[in-house]
Amino acid sequence: MQQQHICLEIDRSDIRKFRMATSNCAALQPGEVRLTIDRFALTSNNISYALSGDFLDYWGFFPAAEGWGRLPAMGYGVVSETANPDIAIGGRYFGFFPVGNEHIVLAQTSSGGFIDVAAHREKHAMAYRTFDKVPDNEGSNDNAMLIFRGLFLTSFLAEDFLHEQDFFGATQVLVTSASSKTSIALAHCLRAHSIMNVVGLTSDLNVDFVSSVGEYHEVVTYSDVASLDAAIPSVVVDMAGNPEIIAAVHTHFGDALKYSCSIGATHWEQTRHRVDIPGPKPEFFFAPSQLAKRGKEWGRAELNSRIDVALNIFIEGSKQWLTIDHQRGPDAVSDTYSQLVAGKMSPEIGNILSFS
Repeated sequence: MQQQHICLEIDRSDIRKFRMATSNCAALQPGEVRLTIDRFALTSNNISYALSGDFLDYWGFFPAAEGWGRLPAMGYGVVSETANPDIAIGGRYFGFFPVGNEHIVLAQTSSGGFIDVAAHREKHAMAYRTFDKVPDNEGSNDNAMLIFRGLFLTSFLAEDFLHEQDFFGATQVLVTSASSKTSIALAHCLRAHSIMNVVGLTSDLNVDFVSSVGEYHEVVTYSDVASLDAAIPSVVVDMAGNPEIIAAVHTHFGDALKYSCSIGATHWEQTRHRVDIPGPKPEFFFAPSQLAKRGKEWGRAELNSRIDVALNIFIEGSKQWLTIDHQRGPDAVSDTYSQLVAGKMSPEIGNILSFS
Protein backbone atom coordinates (compact mmCIF):
# COMPACT_ATOMS: atom_id res chain seq x y z
CA MET A 1 0.00 0.00 0.00
CA GLN A 2 1.25 3.48 -0.82
CA GLN A 3 2.12 5.48 2.28
CA GLN A 4 1.60 8.92 0.74
CA HIS A 5 -1.47 10.21 -1.05
CA ILE A 6 -0.71 12.82 -3.72
CA CYS A 7 -3.42 14.72 -5.59
CA LEU A 8 -3.67 17.67 -7.97
CA GLU A 9 -5.66 20.45 -6.32
CA ILE A 10 -6.85 23.50 -8.26
CA ASP A 11 -7.50 27.00 -6.96
CA ARG A 12 -11.25 27.39 -7.47
CA SER A 13 -10.91 31.16 -7.91
CA ASP A 14 -8.28 30.85 -10.68
CA ILE A 15 -7.86 27.50 -12.43
CA ARG A 16 -4.40 28.49 -13.67
CA LYS A 17 -3.17 28.03 -10.09
CA PHE A 18 -2.77 24.56 -8.63
CA ARG A 19 -0.74 22.51 -6.17
CA MET A 20 0.26 18.92 -5.56
CA ALA A 21 -1.26 18.15 -2.16
CA THR A 22 0.25 15.29 -0.17
CA SER A 23 -1.06 13.52 2.91
CA ASN A 24 -0.78 10.23 4.74
CA CYS A 25 -3.05 7.53 3.35
CA ALA A 26 -6.24 7.36 5.39
CA ALA A 27 -7.34 4.14 7.07
CA LEU A 28 -10.33 2.42 5.50
CA GLN A 29 -13.74 2.46 7.13
CA PRO A 30 -16.17 -0.49 6.86
CA GLY A 31 -17.48 -0.81 3.28
CA GLU A 32 -14.67 1.19 1.72
CA VAL A 33 -12.12 0.15 -0.88
CA ARG A 34 -8.83 1.79 -1.78
CA LEU A 35 -7.96 1.97 -5.47
CA THR A 36 -4.46 2.67 -6.71
CA ILE A 37 -4.94 4.84 -9.80
CA ASP A 38 -3.05 3.23 -12.65
CA ARG A 39 -3.59 5.99 -15.21
CA PHE A 40 -6.03 8.63 -16.35
CA ALA A 41 -6.69 10.90 -19.32
CA LEU A 42 -6.53 14.69 -19.42
CA THR A 43 -8.18 16.66 -22.24
CA SER A 44 -9.75 20.08 -22.67
CA ASN A 45 -12.93 18.39 -21.45
CA ASN A 46 -11.37 18.29 -17.98
CA ILE A 47 -10.80 22.03 -18.17
CA SER A 48 -14.54 22.39 -18.75
CA TYR A 49 -15.07 20.37 -15.55
CA ALA A 50 -12.87 22.83 -13.67
CA LEU A 51 -14.67 25.84 -15.12
CA SER A 52 -18.05 24.32 -14.24
CA GLY A 53 -16.82 23.08 -10.88
CA ASP A 54 -19.16 25.21 -8.81
CA PHE A 55 -22.02 25.52 -11.32
CA LEU A 56 -22.35 21.74 -11.84
CA ASP A 57 -20.74 20.68 -8.55
CA TYR A 58 -17.79 18.85 -10.09
CA TRP A 59 -15.82 20.11 -7.09
CA GLY A 60 -18.26 18.18 -4.91
CA PHE A 61 -17.13 14.82 -6.30
CA PHE A 62 -13.93 14.69 -4.28
CA PRO A 63 -13.95 17.16 -1.35
CA ALA A 64 -10.79 19.20 -0.71
CA ALA A 65 -9.69 22.00 1.60
CA GLU A 66 -11.61 25.27 1.46
CA GLY A 67 -10.97 27.12 -1.79
CA TRP A 68 -9.44 24.12 -3.55
CA GLY A 69 -10.90 21.54 -5.92
CA ARG A 70 -9.90 18.08 -7.07
CA LEU A 71 -10.26 17.55 -10.79
CA PRO A 72 -12.33 14.56 -12.00
CA ALA A 73 -10.74 12.48 -14.76
CA MET A 74 -11.54 9.20 -16.49
CA GLY A 75 -9.13 6.54 -15.29
CA TYR A 76 -8.35 2.95 -14.38
CA GLY A 77 -7.88 2.00 -10.75
CA VAL A 78 -6.88 -1.29 -9.13
CA VAL A 79 -8.25 -2.31 -5.72
CA SER A 80 -5.19 -2.37 -3.46
CA GLU A 81 -6.99 -2.64 -0.10
CA THR A 82 -10.53 -3.50 0.86
CA ALA A 83 -12.81 -3.25 3.87
CA ASN A 84 -15.76 -4.41 1.78
CA PRO A 85 -16.43 -8.18 1.83
CA ASP A 86 -18.02 -8.04 -1.64
CA ILE A 87 -15.04 -6.47 -3.42
CA ALA A 88 -11.72 -8.29 -3.71
CA ILE A 89 -8.19 -6.94 -3.92
CA GLY A 90 -6.77 -6.87 -7.45
CA GLY A 91 -9.90 -5.94 -9.39
CA ARG A 92 -9.43 -3.30 -12.10
CA TYR A 93 -12.11 -0.64 -12.56
CA PHE A 94 -12.92 2.17 -14.98
CA GLY A 95 -14.55 5.36 -13.75
CA PHE A 96 -14.13 8.95 -12.61
CA PHE A 97 -11.19 9.43 -10.26
CA PRO A 98 -9.56 12.50 -8.78
CA VAL A 99 -6.25 13.31 -10.49
CA GLY A 100 -4.01 11.57 -7.98
CA ASN A 101 -2.35 8.29 -7.09
CA GLU A 102 -5.17 6.72 -5.08
CA HIS A 103 -8.85 7.04 -4.28
CA ILE A 104 -11.07 5.66 -1.49
CA VAL A 105 -14.67 4.75 -2.32
CA LEU A 106 -17.55 3.75 -0.05
CA ALA A 107 -18.66 1.01 -2.40
CA GLN A 108 -21.91 -0.81 -3.10
CA THR A 109 -21.72 -3.63 -5.64
CA SER A 110 -23.64 -3.32 -8.90
CA SER A 111 -24.16 -5.56 -11.91
CA GLY A 112 -21.04 -4.20 -13.62
CA GLY A 113 -18.82 -3.30 -10.67
CA PHE A 114 -19.68 -0.94 -7.83
CA ILE A 115 -21.16 2.49 -7.09
CA ASP A 116 -19.85 5.23 -4.81
CA VAL A 117 -22.57 5.57 -2.17
CA ALA A 118 -20.87 8.11 0.10
CA ALA A 119 -23.30 10.72 1.42
CA HIS A 120 -21.62 13.56 -0.50
CA ARG A 121 -22.17 11.68 -3.79
CA GLU A 122 -25.93 11.11 -3.47
CA LYS A 123 -26.92 14.17 -5.53
CA HIS A 124 -24.54 13.38 -8.40
CA ALA A 125 -25.63 11.64 -11.59
CA MET A 126 -25.13 7.88 -11.56
CA ALA A 127 -22.87 8.13 -14.62
CA TYR A 128 -20.30 9.93 -12.44
CA ARG A 129 -20.52 7.52 -9.49
CA THR A 130 -20.17 4.17 -11.28
CA PHE A 131 -16.99 2.07 -11.42
CA ASP A 132 -17.07 -0.65 -14.07
CA LYS A 133 -15.01 -3.85 -13.77
CA VAL A 134 -12.63 -4.31 -16.69
CA PRO A 135 -10.23 -7.11 -17.66
CA ASP A 136 -6.86 -7.16 -15.92
CA ASN A 137 -4.94 -7.32 -19.18
CA GLU A 138 -4.43 -4.13 -21.16
CA GLY A 139 -6.49 -3.99 -24.33
CA SER A 140 -5.36 -2.29 -27.52
CA ASN A 141 -7.98 0.46 -27.09
CA ASP A 142 -7.63 0.99 -23.32
CA ASN A 143 -5.92 4.38 -23.56
CA ALA A 144 -8.23 5.62 -26.30
CA MET A 145 -11.17 4.55 -24.15
CA LEU A 146 -9.88 6.75 -21.32
CA ILE A 147 -9.46 9.71 -23.64
CA PHE A 148 -12.77 9.39 -25.45
CA ARG A 149 -15.39 7.62 -23.39
CA GLY A 150 -16.50 10.56 -21.27
CA LEU A 151 -16.42 13.19 -23.98
CA PHE A 152 -17.87 10.85 -26.62
CA LEU A 153 -20.82 10.19 -24.32
CA THR A 154 -21.49 13.94 -24.20
CA SER A 155 -21.30 14.18 -28.00
CA PHE A 156 -23.46 11.09 -28.56
CA LEU A 157 -26.13 12.45 -26.24
CA ALA A 158 -25.97 15.98 -27.70
CA GLU A 159 -26.60 14.60 -31.18
CA ASP A 160 -29.41 12.45 -29.79
CA PHE A 161 -31.01 15.48 -28.13
CA LEU A 162 -30.82 17.58 -31.30
CA HIS A 163 -32.13 14.68 -33.38
CA GLU A 164 -35.03 14.20 -30.98
CA GLN A 165 -35.92 17.88 -31.49
CA ASP A 166 -35.69 17.43 -35.29
CA PHE A 167 -32.76 19.85 -35.12
CA PHE A 168 -35.27 22.65 -34.45
CA GLY A 169 -36.02 22.79 -38.16
CA ALA A 170 -32.39 23.35 -39.17
CA THR A 171 -30.49 21.62 -41.97
CA GLN A 172 -27.01 22.58 -40.82
CA VAL A 173 -25.05 22.29 -37.56
CA LEU A 174 -22.17 24.63 -36.80
CA VAL A 175 -19.66 23.33 -34.23
CA THR A 176 -17.17 25.72 -32.59
CA SER A 177 -13.74 24.68 -31.32
CA ALA A 178 -13.79 22.12 -34.12
CA SER A 179 -10.31 20.82 -33.27
CA SER A 180 -11.37 19.70 -29.77
CA LYS A 181 -11.98 16.00 -29.31
CA THR A 182 -15.53 16.56 -28.07
CA SER A 183 -16.32 18.56 -31.22
CA ILE A 184 -14.77 15.93 -33.48
CA ALA A 185 -16.84 13.26 -31.74
CA LEU A 186 -20.00 15.35 -32.17
CA ALA A 187 -19.28 15.82 -35.88
CA HIS A 188 -18.81 12.05 -36.19
CA CYS A 189 -22.15 11.36 -34.47
CA LEU A 190 -23.95 13.95 -36.59
CA ARG A 191 -22.65 12.44 -39.81
CA ALA A 192 -23.37 8.89 -38.65
CA HIS A 193 -26.94 9.48 -37.46
CA SER A 194 -28.31 12.44 -39.44
CA ILE A 195 -28.26 14.15 -42.81
CA MET A 196 -27.21 17.50 -41.36
CA ASN A 197 -24.50 19.50 -43.06
CA VAL A 198 -21.76 19.70 -40.42
CA VAL A 199 -19.56 22.80 -40.38
CA GLY A 200 -16.51 23.00 -38.15
CA LEU A 201 -15.49 26.47 -36.94
CA THR A 202 -11.87 26.75 -35.89
CA SER A 203 -8.83 29.00 -35.65
CA ASP A 204 -6.39 29.67 -38.48
CA LEU A 205 -3.81 27.63 -36.55
CA ASN A 206 -5.92 24.46 -36.48
CA VAL A 207 -7.71 24.60 -39.84
CA ASP A 208 -5.38 22.09 -41.54
CA PHE A 209 -5.72 19.59 -38.70
CA VAL A 210 -9.52 19.92 -38.58
CA SER A 211 -9.74 19.42 -42.33
CA SER A 212 -7.52 16.32 -42.15
CA VAL A 213 -9.71 14.64 -39.53
CA GLY A 214 -12.43 14.13 -42.13
CA GLU A 215 -15.46 14.39 -39.84
CA TYR A 216 -16.76 17.77 -41.08
CA HIS A 217 -18.43 18.55 -44.40
CA GLU A 218 -16.95 22.06 -44.28
CA VAL A 219 -14.23 23.74 -42.21
CA VAL A 220 -14.35 27.52 -41.77
CA THR A 221 -12.14 29.81 -39.72
CA TYR A 222 -13.71 32.11 -37.15
CA SER A 223 -12.71 35.13 -39.21
CA ASP A 224 -14.60 33.72 -42.21
CA VAL A 225 -17.98 33.07 -40.57
CA ALA A 226 -19.48 35.76 -42.80
CA SER A 227 -18.62 33.65 -45.85
CA LEU A 228 -21.28 31.09 -44.88
CA ASP A 229 -24.73 31.25 -46.47
CA ALA A 230 -26.77 33.16 -43.90
CA ALA A 231 -30.07 31.86 -45.27
CA ILE A 232 -29.46 28.20 -44.34
CA PRO A 233 -31.48 27.22 -41.24
CA SER A 234 -28.80 26.38 -38.70
CA VAL A 235 -28.06 25.23 -35.17
CA VAL A 236 -24.82 26.17 -33.43
CA VAL A 237 -23.21 23.93 -30.82
CA ASP A 238 -20.67 25.92 -28.84
CA MET A 239 -17.67 24.06 -27.42
CA ALA A 240 -15.49 27.16 -27.22
CA GLY A 241 -17.35 29.33 -24.73
CA ASN A 242 -16.11 32.45 -26.50
CA PRO A 243 -19.01 34.94 -26.52
CA GLU A 244 -17.54 36.97 -29.38
CA ILE A 245 -17.57 33.94 -31.67
CA ILE A 246 -21.14 33.07 -30.72
CA ALA A 247 -22.23 36.69 -31.16
CA ALA A 248 -20.71 36.67 -34.66
CA VAL A 249 -22.57 33.46 -35.57
CA HIS A 250 -25.86 34.74 -34.13
CA THR A 251 -25.52 38.09 -35.90
CA HIS A 252 -24.61 36.57 -39.25
CA PHE A 253 -27.42 34.01 -39.36
CA GLY A 254 -30.12 36.14 -37.73
CA ASP A 255 -33.53 34.50 -37.91
CA ALA A 256 -32.04 31.47 -39.71
CA LEU A 257 -30.35 30.44 -36.46
CA LYS A 258 -32.91 28.10 -34.92
CA TYR A 259 -31.12 27.01 -31.74
CA SER A 260 -27.94 27.78 -29.82
CA CYS A 261 -26.50 24.99 -27.66
CA SER A 262 -23.71 25.56 -25.14
CA ILE A 263 -21.53 22.62 -24.04
CA GLY A 264 -17.85 23.46 -23.51
CA ALA A 265 -15.46 26.26 -22.74
CA THR A 266 -12.18 25.62 -24.54
CA HIS A 267 -11.79 29.40 -25.03
CA TRP A 268 -12.54 30.00 -21.35
CA GLU A 269 -10.34 33.09 -21.00
CA GLN A 270 -12.63 34.95 -23.41
CA THR A 271 -15.72 34.40 -21.24
CA ARG A 272 -15.00 37.01 -18.60
CA HIS A 273 -16.65 39.95 -20.33
CA ARG A 274 -20.22 40.45 -21.40
CA VAL A 275 -21.09 40.47 -25.10
CA ASP A 276 -24.52 41.15 -26.56
CA ILE A 277 -25.68 37.96 -28.28
CA PRO A 278 -28.78 38.53 -30.48
CA GLY A 279 -31.27 35.83 -31.40
CA PRO A 280 -32.00 32.62 -29.48
CA LYS A 281 -30.57 32.52 -25.99
CA PRO A 282 -27.77 29.92 -25.73
CA GLU A 283 -29.03 26.95 -23.71
CA PHE A 284 -26.69 24.74 -21.69
CA PHE A 285 -26.73 21.03 -22.52
CA PHE A 286 -26.36 18.75 -19.47
CA ALA A 287 -25.54 15.29 -20.77
CA PRO A 288 -26.55 13.29 -17.64
CA SER A 289 -30.15 14.49 -18.02
CA GLN A 290 -30.37 13.10 -21.56
CA LEU A 291 -28.59 9.94 -20.39
CA ALA A 292 -31.13 9.37 -17.63
CA LYS A 293 -34.01 10.05 -20.02
CA ARG A 294 -32.79 7.54 -22.61
CA GLY A 295 -31.98 5.01 -19.89
CA LYS A 296 -35.63 5.00 -18.88
CA GLU A 297 -36.96 4.96 -22.44
CA TRP A 298 -34.59 2.45 -24.03
CA GLY A 299 -33.47 0.50 -20.98
CA ARG A 300 -29.97 0.68 -19.58
CA ALA A 301 -28.70 -2.37 -21.47
CA GLU A 302 -29.88 -1.07 -24.85
CA LEU A 303 -28.53 2.41 -24.17
CA ASN A 304 -25.10 1.06 -23.16
CA SER A 305 -25.03 -1.20 -26.21
CA ARG A 306 -25.74 1.69 -28.60
CA ILE A 307 -23.10 3.87 -26.96
CA ASP A 308 -20.47 1.11 -26.93
CA VAL A 309 -20.99 0.27 -30.60
CA ALA A 310 -20.80 3.92 -31.64
CA LEU A 311 -17.76 4.60 -29.44
CA ASN A 312 -15.80 1.64 -30.79
CA ILE A 313 -16.44 2.76 -34.37
CA PHE A 314 -15.26 6.26 -33.49
CA ILE A 315 -12.12 4.99 -31.74
CA GLU A 316 -11.15 2.93 -34.78
CA GLY A 317 -11.53 5.98 -37.01
CA SER A 318 -9.56 8.19 -34.61
CA LYS A 319 -6.43 6.09 -35.08
CA GLN A 320 -5.71 7.99 -38.30
CA TRP A 321 -5.22 11.27 -36.42
CA LEU A 322 -4.78 10.57 -32.69
CA THR A 323 -1.32 10.26 -31.12
CA ILE A 324 -1.40 8.87 -27.58
CA ASP A 325 1.25 10.27 -25.24
CA HIS A 326 1.63 8.43 -21.91
CA GLN A 327 3.74 10.30 -19.36
CA ARG A 328 4.52 9.56 -15.72
CA GLY A 329 5.18 11.49 -12.55
CA PRO A 330 3.81 14.61 -10.81
CA ASP A 331 5.85 16.94 -13.02
CA ALA A 332 4.30 15.44 -16.16
CA VAL A 333 0.82 15.86 -14.67
CA SER A 334 1.55 19.49 -13.77
CA ASP A 335 2.98 20.29 -17.21
CA THR A 336 0.07 18.68 -19.07
CA TYR A 337 -2.54 20.45 -16.96
CA SER A 338 -0.76 23.79 -17.46
CA GLN A 339 -0.66 23.33 -21.24
CA LEU A 340 -4.35 22.44 -21.38
CA VAL A 341 -5.35 25.47 -19.29
CA ALA A 342 -3.24 27.71 -21.51
CA GLY A 343 -4.77 26.19 -24.67
CA LYS A 344 -1.34 25.15 -25.93
CA MET A 345 -1.88 21.40 -26.31
CA SER A 346 -1.72 20.10 -29.88
CA PRO A 347 -5.19 18.80 -30.81
CA GLU A 348 -3.91 15.47 -32.17
CA ILE A 349 -2.33 14.53 -28.81
CA GLY A 350 -4.21 12.25 -26.41
CA ASN A 351 -2.74 12.65 -22.93
CA ILE A 352 -2.50 9.63 -20.63
CA LEU A 353 -0.92 10.30 -17.22
CA SER A 354 0.28 8.19 -14.29
CA PHE A 355 1.75 9.38 -11.01
CA SER A 356 4.24 6.50 -10.93
